[in-house]
Amino acid sequence: MSFGAAVAPAPQLVGSCTSGTTDRLAPQDHCVQSAGGDGISSLRWSSTANHLVSTNWDGGVRCWEVQEQGGQIRALPKAQVNHEGNAPVLDCCMSPDGNTVFSVGADKAVRMWQLGQAPPNNVPQQIGSHDQPIKSVGFLKSSNMIVSGGYDKMLKFWDARQPNPVAQIQLPERVYDLDVSDSLMVVACAGRHILTYNVQGQPQEHERKESPLKFQSRCVAAFPDNTGYAVGSIEGRVGIQYVTKVPGKESFAFKCHREGNNVYAVNHIAFHKGYGTFSTVGADGIVNFWDKDNKQRLKGFPAIHRTITCAQFNAQGNMFAYASSYDWSKGSSQHAPNTPNEIFVHHVQDEEIKPKGKKSGYR
Repeated sequence: MSFGAAVAPAPQLVGSCTSGTTDRLAPQDHCVQSAGGDGISSLRWSSTANHLVSTNWDGGVRCWEVQEQGGQIRALPKAQVNHEGNAPVLDCCMSPDGNTVFSVGADKAVRMWQLGQAPPNNVPQQIGSHDQPIKSVGFLKSSNMIVSGGYDKMLKFWDARQPNPVAQIQLPERVYDLDVSDSLMVVACAGRHILTYNVQGQPQEHERKESPLKFQSRCVAAFPDNTGYAVGSIEGRVGIQYVTKVPGKESFAFKCHREGNNVYAVNHIAFHKGYGTFSTVGADGIVNFWDKDNKQRLKGFPAIHRTITCAQFNAQGNMFAYASSYDWSKGSSQHAPNTPNEIFVHHVQDEEIKPKGKKSGYR
């Protein structure tokens, strides 16, 4: 695939790909060039190639081609587009063929960018809108539709060829995060509402419940086998919830991203498609790999001493991208202008993410 729009030069921020190896999970982790001039809100990999896409608070949607050989990684900047008015971009997803990026943000627009094409004025085509900023977006494979969830308490479903939503659902509160895995969609809202839907065909609500965690939901991720989901909160806890009865498996919650009396938000949860294990990243600058089935931590990386906002495994599961930047959880008053905005790619060793066998309890 060829790419059209050239990458604009990124502002030179303190520590941007110049920081020491202590600011990454492992010394050999590759620092991605041109990661943007403001906080990184999401990372997504193509399912068909090692193309990595990020969204930023500076209005940019960026794409890199990532190459891996013998554990050595390099990321080549390929293209960048910007939301209108450089409005903050809060999330993105990709089409199953890996050719199209759908992004949403503070401009209240659902936008579509065909990789390899430079859109007019370098602004992706608008295919939908909400009445308030849009927090999250996903792709429904079975119906070839895009779903967006906003602060207007609405879920909207889009056919990219039509200007009006195909369907829309009123929610009890603002959307904080959503995730789709084949037929399962899970939506985490303000007020600790969690809703699950069967999206095989016309979306049908399966269940709505209160989060098993006591404080505000921060992120949610569906299991790769569609039997349930993991939800993370600002209190440094993760809830494992089953929506389909699985013999020998029960819902539970566990503590993470805590140190003594200090409690940190779980900013993102990402599943490894091959093993069904998962990562959590937090405001404490720590990445953990977990095995929910055997209830154990597989790998705890040293803290990088800066907030990690989001992360994602590639389709093959041998690369793990993670982003370090301000997460805006404490508002503009706590934002330091020279906070580095960095993306790293870690070569995943099998022993780091593969289940190790049954043990009692997390450790």
